[in-house]
Amino acid sequence: MIRNSFLLLFLCFQVSAQITAPQKEWKQLFNHKDLKDWDIKIRGYALNDNFANTFSVKDKKLVVNYDGYDQFDQKYGHIFYKTPYSYYVIRVEYRFVGDQANGGEGWALRNSGIMVHGQPANTMLKDQDFPISIEVQLLGGTDGERTTCNLCTPGTNVVFDGKLDTRHCINSTSKTYYGDQWVTAEVEVFGDSLIRHYVNGEKVLEYTQPQIGGGNVSPFDPAVKKDGLLLKEGTISLQSESHPVEFRKVELLNLKGCMDPKAKNYRSYFIKEDNTLCKY
Repeated sequence: MIRNSFLLLFLCFQVSAQITAPQKEWKQLFNHKDLKDWDIKIRGYALNDNFANTFSVKDKKLVVNYDGYDQFDQKYGHIFYKTPYSYYVIRVEYRFVGDQANGGEGWALRNSGIMVHGQPANTMLKDQDFPISIEVQLLGGTDGERTTCNLCTPGTNVVFDGKLDTRHCINSTSKTYYGDQWVTAEVEVFGDSLIRHYVNGEKVLEYTQPQIGGGNVSPFDPAVKKDGLLLKEGTISLQSESHPVEFRKVELLNLKGCMDPKAKNYRSYFIKEDNTLCKY
């Protein structure tokens, strides 16, 4: 499904540079104290059954660890922020630490992700491995070059270089980040039109028209996986895929709001108009 190219060209021109805003405008999704605003879904377990305390808060960081696992056994997990968004920037600071859990797949070594435009956690089947979503794949360096902020597509497709691309993963142009260094990943999401990935402030990937389709998610509810449906909004979640990872910041800049310059809550960086929110 490829939409009107004029709309996409207009949006690309309108947001040709990375969006910036004062720090006070960013919403802290992670409060550094607890996980009260998040839902947890681990494969094989009921919603909010946080098996073996996979997701926790330690030293003011959101931590994914497997200390309570004997074997990973494909217990893929995701922690979902409860509020869905459509036009926004999500920014995280992450690092990989320690050793991979026993039984983790080779491809999952130093591997996590930010899932955007995802299905709600409560619509996932008990044994479903990944939410239908767009994955911003986070990878740490191993023996060779290994980019981060790649694109992967569980149950989705995108338009890349002007054509519908059904590959499961597309590499970014980032450099490799080795060891336990902190890395800043930033994702600009503009509804069902445009998504951009940044690493430490450098744009590394761009694509358009995220939509449901393809494979790489199992099992799933057919009522949720409506192939060809453009993804205008959705959940944001962070992954557990068998390697310990820490997030010391998870913050969001909402790009949808009042765009009337006469209003008190007008913001020049808004992209999507919702003037029902205007305050005068």
